[in-house]
Amino acid sequence: MKAASNKDINKIPLCDSKGKKVGTLELSGDVFSGRYNESLLYQAIRMYRANQRKGNASTKTRGDVRGGGKKPWRQKGTGRARFGSIRNPIWRGGGIAFGPHPRDFRYSLPKKMRKNAFFSSLNAKLKSGQLLAVEDVNLSEPKTKILNERLKGLNLKETSLLLAEKIDKNLSLACRNIKGLTVKNVTDATALDVLSNTNVIITKEAALILNKGFKK
Repeated sequence: MKAASNKDINKIPLCDSKGKKVGTLELSGDVFSGRYNESLLYQAIRMYRANQRKGNASTKTRGDVRGGGKKPWRQKGTGRARFGSIRNPIWRGGGIAFGPHPRDFRYSLPKKMRKNAFFSSLNAKLKSGQLLAVEDVNLSEPKTKILNERLKGLNLKETSLLLAEKIDKNLSLACRNIKGLTVKNVTDATALDVLSNTNVIITKEAALILNKGFKK
């Protein structure tokens, strides 16, 4: 896709239910200016990735390893180095010195920063021409084939994120078997969701919510 020009920076292609372009969708210039903050995006992505870390790595110290209560030999007179336990870290089967222990990597950015990072990520997609809109994604039945045919006309060759104003049961079931497609409620999506996918698709109703700059 071609990058958006400065003249139509607040307009994106609008496609119908068959994937054919039927016009353009205007976006609010206050929200979609085409400018984005790289430093803020870095901070947001770093936070989201840190929050996904499990931090479950754990090792046993000499106090946690079973056994070793008896002194292996007397302190003096043997000619050998003194040891108080066979679970000493330098012995085989001993404890681990300075090993990892369970920890929480989570931290949070202020809500306003997270919100600005989300819209900044959308502006990055807008500027690169990877943001487009569809009239709706309402499905009469939960069929992957129907949704796949609608998206086929958009020529999405890589990973895509679909932002909808509402995800019903039919849409939730239909999207599960489409490789490379992620469907999110527009108010639940994050900057990481946007930047983790090559293309971002929004519905007309979702665009109305974004134009208002919802609280996030």
